[in-house]
Amino acid sequence: MVAQQYRMEVRNVGKRFGENLVLKNVNFNLKPGEIIGLVGENGAGKSTLMNIIFGMEVIQETGGYEGEILLDGEPIHFKSPIDALESGIGMVHQEFNLIPGFTAAENITFNMERTKSSVISQVFGKKYATIDTEENIVLSGESLDRLGVDINPRGLVSEMPVGHKQFIEIAREITREDVKLLIMDEPTAVLTETEADQLMRALKRLSEQGISIIFISHRLREILTICNTVVVLRDGEIVENRENRDLSVDQIAAWMVGRSGGMVASEKKKGRECSKDVVMKIRNLAVDMPGEQVYDVNLDIYDGEILGIAGLAGQGKLGIANGILGTYPVAGEVEFQGKPLELGNTHKILQSKIAFVSEDRRGVGLLLEEPIYWNISFNAMQIQNKFTKKVLGFKFRDEAEMKRVSQEYIESLAIKTTGSDQRAGNLSGGNQQKVCLAKALCMDPDLLFVSEPTRGIDIGAKELVLESLEKINDEEKTTIVMISSELEELRSICDRIAVICEGKIAGILSATAPAAQFGLLMSGEEVEVAQGA
Repeated sequence: MVAQQYRMEVRNVGKRFGENLVLKNVNFNLKPGEIIGLVGENGAGKSTLMNIIFGMEVIQETGGYEGEILLDGEPIHFKSPIDALESGIGMVHQEFNLIPGFTAAENITFNMERTKSSVISQVFGKKYATIDTEENIVLSGESLDRLGVDINPRGLVSEMPVGHKQFIEIAREITREDVKLLIMDEPTAVLTETEADQLMRALKRLSEQGISIIFISHRLREILTICNTVVVLRDGEIVENRENRDLSVDQIAAWMVGRSGGMVASEKKKGRECSKDVVMKIRNLAVDMPGEQVYDVNLDIYDGEILGIAGLAGQGKLGIANGILGTYPVAGEVEFQGKPLELGNTHKILQSKIAFVSEDRRGVGLLLEEPIYWNISFNAMQIQNKFTKKVLGFKFRDEAEMKRVSQEYIESLAIKTTGSDQRAGNLSGGNQQKVCLAKALCMDPDLLFVSEPTRGIDIGAKELVLESLEKINDEEKTTIVMISSELEELRSICDRIAVICEGKIAGILSATAPAAQFGLLMSGEEVEVAQGA
């Protein structure tokens, strides 16, 4: 009997960053057309393992790795992602790598463009050939069709919602010739449920064509839906490697965190009496955020509550906070604590003790090249004059205090790091998200907007983030507005949930309302609800 030929074999792989052991004796095999679900908490080693497979330069720059990796039975020693791409391995990263000013077609076919021959190119070489724009539009359209999505190849990426951008990333990878293996790092984190279902079907089709897939996701139901095998990493080691038979979400979650049980923040705040004092009054708000436009939002936010904002992608839920904080052009009127806000003046709004955790942690939320302690304390220092001291009449940064306070947040939010001096850009996505939250909390806000606070975060980290939000709401009496694509998370900690549809508030429900009512509001159907619910 002929032994099964594996697409990839990972043998005894280990990796250190200095004295920090992040991977230890990792072994697994991947068959042609197989989908492996790779799961683990943030900091478990998933990203490092994928960086090794994909030949990311950071691995070579930090001493390489132990063990060996075989592709189609042959050892691989990639020095860069270009080597991986040429060998038929593609990777869709958690953070977008698109050129905003390019069209979808230009992004999908970038460095793979079909060209037209000319007299000049025939004499001086292929680099002088002209790009065949129409042929590239056809090529990119075919890749989008394989994914089952309706995206205009001629459309500018900068004007598209995040869900479309994710599909464009994936389409680019499957456009490459002779692709054998796809690494998908949280591909559904920014997708709606419908879009995620489309992607699941597309990946199944790709696997049936013989393409192997490593699928990384914190949405464990997706792992159970699509994967043939489940591999669980914990603290750099594989603790489980099972066929996907009779597995459950609770079982996988327990393996990931090393304990049983789901999210701590799971009981709704039944019967909690909230103040009816309006702390923020929003009237006729309009925000020109590409892909998330707000047209006419009217909303009262009560003092001391946790208000959720839900809605499908592209309906405007992300636009509300981004408009109020001045990230995008805004019109309308907003009062906070009885005083009108100067919309568009971000500095003055932050001085009003309003803070914002953006959904775009890399583009807006963090100073990626700076250390963690700088990121956590920066806004509080710039806006509120914290972390400064005077010496002989001159003002200096109090770096010792910046580090002390940052260390408190590192411990309370369980940020996995080598220390407060580590660059924010070197953290995993989930730990970057927690730094963004610490940065906002460091300002002691009276009102906190948090947009997609658990995006790309594992189960254990979600517990900590949601517990932290509840804690500052309960103990500091901070009013919180939480915008999320995860309805069950909103229902777990919010007092009320406003649903936005087509740029307007479709209705406001108690968090204890039946899930079906939220679904109806999101789809534009009318529901009998009390606006003060």
